[in-house]
Amino acid sequence: MEKTHLNLAAIMSLENRKRAHLINACGGFKSVCLIGTKDANDQRNLAIFSSVFHIGSVPPLIAFVVRPDSVERHTLQNIIDTGFYTINHINESIYKKAHQSSARYPKELSEFEAVGLSEEYKNNFFAPYVVESNIQMGVQCRERIDLKINGTIIIIGEIQELYFPSESWCEDGFLDLEKAGSITCSGLDSYHKTSGLERLSYAKPNIPLHSIVNSYKK
Repeated sequence: MEKTHLNLAAIMSLENRKRAHLINACGGFKSVCLIGTKDANDQRNLAIFSSVFHIGSVPPLIAFVVRPDSVERHTLQNIIDTGFYTINHINESIYKKAHQSSARYPKELSEFEAVGLSEEYKNNFFAPYVVESNIQMGVQCRERIDLKINGTIIIIGEIQELYFPSESWCEDGFLDLEKAGSITCSGLDSYHKTSGLERLSYAKPNIPLHSIVNSYKK
């Protein structure tokens, strides 16, 4: 396969949007989720993020990246002000509505209403969940990290509530995202269904790998 080579100077000489598409895609496939928040006045907000990543399991920490707050960032402001938010996986039935939530709607207009998604509240958790999402997390903000290198912000949260389809949970704890219908994305605007290859055993020196067959909880 023929390969194109770009050095730093060539990358930086690209038109802004072209460079953004390229660099956003070269990190590989990513999780794509909707983050639900509301402010102290009960104004709801919903926004799509493709930068959600695992931090650790003890305690259960998850993080995402916010672009520089040089302009209004409703999701960020609501999280800083209230401390709570939800992370909702996107599936094939809602990805277009989820993508539309990236539009710059005014703060007084809820993206739930603007894009046609439904909100719900469960177990007295402060922030709204997306009804149409199959995997939902209620998260409490634990740390904000401001990156000096480019002004972006990492928000680290602790998972307080977790909802997922029972049939997607395996006996060993593995959550089968494909069975749950979660999709992935690449770049800024490309959405993908997944097709699993294989689960492999824990790697140890001098011990051959073997396939793990999912055994689902009843």
